[in-house]
Amino acid sequence: MTASTTAGAAALIREALEAYADDPQASAALQGYAQRLAEPLRIAVAGMVKAGKSTLLNAILGEEIAPTDTGECTRILTWYRHGHTPRITLHPFAGEPRNLPLKRVDGRLVFVLDGIRAEEVERLDVEWPSPALRAMTLIDTPGIASLSRDVSARSVRFLAPEDSPSEADAVIYLMRHLHASDLRFLESFRDTGAGRSGTVNAVAVLSRADEVGAGRIDSLLSAATIAERYSRDPGLRKLALGVVPVAGLLAQSARTLRQPDFQALQSLAAMDRTARERLMLSADRFRRSTEPEGLTEEARASLLERYGLFGIRLAAVLIRNGFGEPTPLAHELARRSGLDSLLEVVNRQFQARAEALKARTALVAVADLLESRPRQGTEHLAASLERLQASAHEFRELRLLAALRTTGAALPPNLAAAAEQLLGGGGPDPCTRLGLVAGSGLEEVAAEARRRLVQWRAVAESPLTARAAVEACRVVIRSCEGILADCSGRDRQRQPA
Repeated sequence: MTASTTAGAAALIREALEAYADDPQASAALQGYAQRLAEPLRIAVAGMVKAGKSTLLNAILGEEIAPTDTGECTRILTWYRHGHTPRITLHPFAGEPRNLPLKRVDGRLVFVLDGIRAEEVERLDVEWPSPALRAMTLIDTPGIASLSRDVSARSVRFLAPEDSPSEADAVIYLMRHLHASDLRFLESFRDTGAGRSGTVNAVAVLSRADEVGAGRIDSLLSAATIAERYSRDPGLRKLALGVVPVAGLLAQSARTLRQPDFQALQSLAAMDRTARERLMLSADRFRRSTEPEGLTEEARASLLERYGLFGIRLAAVLIRNGFGEPTPLAHELARRSGLDSLLEVVNRQFQARAEALKARTALVAVADLLESRPRQGTEHLAASLERLQASAHEFRELRLLAALRTTGAALPPNLAAAAEQLLGGGGPDPCTRLGLVAGSGLEEVAAEARRRLVQWRAVAESPLTARAAVEACRVVIRSCEGILADCSGRDRQRQPA
């Protein structure tokens, strides 16, 4: 996202504020969008009931601060923002916001609503000094398709409002299996103002992936195969940028590994393999066993709650294979849980184009305002909006990416796949766009960009290329030219004065 485009979106909001200065409701909404431009990207964590949203959020944060039980707080929209000191603010539908007490129980943050019912709470704001929250604001949403229609409707209204852009810039959507209800929600999110902006801004997660293989040590391999099949599903492909399998419970516990956990896992790893496997034939058998000596029933119950049989099995194997210290074990468990892969996708697909996603939301807000509240004297505002939409290449890339995932943009399959990559479908950095190894040298990047530029110019100039496809080629050509321009600029910077 170029600085000029970001500045253009901010200038457009200021121009709209001047045009609607006498409309308090419109002004308040526009000021909110101006603030969003300056804030970190908003990423909502959504999914059906019991999909593991709060557990995954805890894993990303590296802290057990999101409630994972079925209490009142799981029915409330909860925003997690970066703050230098921990603080929880309750925003009721009626009345003034109030601070809630910070309370820890067994290492977990407990939300005390102070006598207020969930139905009376608009949202909770949690400020927490987590490094993960410096670059993004995470929003934990109530389960969709909840038994309570009000709870489910709250999430849908927040993520997919009928007459305005979504409050979220992007969504991590959790599903245990691919159901029609998942596709319906993702379709509704794409159909919001932010969705109509011309991009696919959701990543799907095959959550509780360790359950796919009934807790076997190879469960995540089976889950990866299923996730790959889902990612090729025509219905899901046009709605999500990919499907990542994640064992959320293992990810959360790995990021919050405690010394007593490690010692208990060490004692299990020291057992004979046959005896250990026999011990873990079922959760009930593991809980009632008296082996190994010294491992109490309370410790067993804690391990099952925090890691599940899959996590216990995997940790024991890793300890026996050289991960004999808590920190290396925690990092390897997190990697094997799929969390690292998900964070890489989020960084590549969302964070790397955060400014474009936020600016696009601002433009859609102004477009919706002009349509819903038309008035004389806004012709200049409409012209500024159209000019910015047409001139910003980032927006053209996003529109074409969405078209490639739905209609194909009149390109044959092989060219459509190549175009999607060059447009940043796998991530907007030059090496990913060009299919090069990360960290490739400047000369190699420039040479490959020139080769692709020549190739796409030839396609655009071919008399066999349809007119609609030529327009797509021009966007891809501009992307190649942008990579070359960036290479030239970096080359000049490194040359001595």
